[in-house]
Amino acid sequence: MAEKEFEQMRKLLPEATLLEAPPGLSPERQFEMYRTMLLIREFEVSIPDLWKRNLVYGLAHSYEGAEAVAVGACSALEPGDYITSTHRGHGHCIAKGADVNLMMAELMGKYEGYCHGKGGSMHIAFVEGGMLGACGIVGANVGMAAGCAWRAKLRGDKDVTVCFHGDGGTNQGIWHETLNMASIWKLPLVYMVENNQWSISLSYDRAFNVPHIADRAAAYGIPGVTVDGFNVLAVYGAVKEAVARARAGEGPSIVEAKFFRYVGHFVADDQRYRSIEEANRWRIMDPVKRMREYLVGSGVATEEACREAEAEAHAKIGAAIEFGMKGTEPAAATLFEGLYAD
Repeated sequence: MAEKEFEQMRKLLPEATLLEAPPGLSPERQFEMYRTMLLIREFEVSIPDLWKRNLVYGLAHSYEGAEAVAVGACSALEPGDYITSTHRGHGHCIAKGADVNLMMAELMGKYEGYCHGKGGSMHIAFVEGGMLGACGIVGANVGMAAGCAWRAKLRGDKDVTVCFHGDGGTNQGIWHETLNMASIWKLPLVYMVENNQWSISLSYDRAFNVPHIADRAAAYGIPGVTVDGFNVLAVYGAVKEAVARARAGEGPSIVEAKFFRYVGHFVADDQRYRSIEEANRWRIMDPVKRMREYLVGSGVATEEACREAEAEAHAKIGAAIEFGMKGTEPAAATLFEGLYAD
């Protein structure tokens, strides 16, 4: 990356760092991370058009531009670990290994979807893969994550829970309550703060009196770190350390990934509350582009391999859209399926 371009990034995001692979992260794993980021990006850019065509129902909140956070964090987990998600959860699902065919079917309200069409975009779940569900209520998934981590503590299991949530979620009472409880009980929990600097239409500087959300960790006697949320390798390194600490019984941590929400809060947001021109300036930080430049520049991958990965991701999402459109509408008889335990 040119020095001038990096300085431009630092002016926008002082936490910006150059991509550098942490020790032990193989070239194969790095390239796989890039492929997953591509898949998330292709999935997300397809949704607004599908929504406008009434093929995707309800609200849809884009994860475009945040790919480095989900992929970096989930790459630091073991298959048996858990995550909880937010209303902006498509990227978390894909990063945890969800099938994009079943995801697309879910967003289209089809019976073949993960929740048989009942969850949609804001409440999708991939429980068999450890993704315990997206949540439309800001901050509510923090309680679910603490419960999952408490279960592991009670049973003596070694799995860790990562709770994805936005900056707005950290101003909810439940966030502070569970932080206090998790720190006292040393729960195997990582608070993964996706600080995209906007809580719907409320900017970060109007809602916080601290420069970094991670600074709040000191009040609970736990570690807190802020990283470049456009840098997948920086996120991976920070979460890997936090996960190792949690798995060793040393309790929770806060990892704050700072980036910027490229697009509106949801598909129909006109963004009158902020400057679109300002938002577009942040695209110089694009995490997918930066990862590609790093892979090619460091010799981890060739230009041809990257182009093939891009084409593969595009084809997979195209096939997922077709799968979803061919799916079946849930029958009336299935209305109460999944609501009650056997």
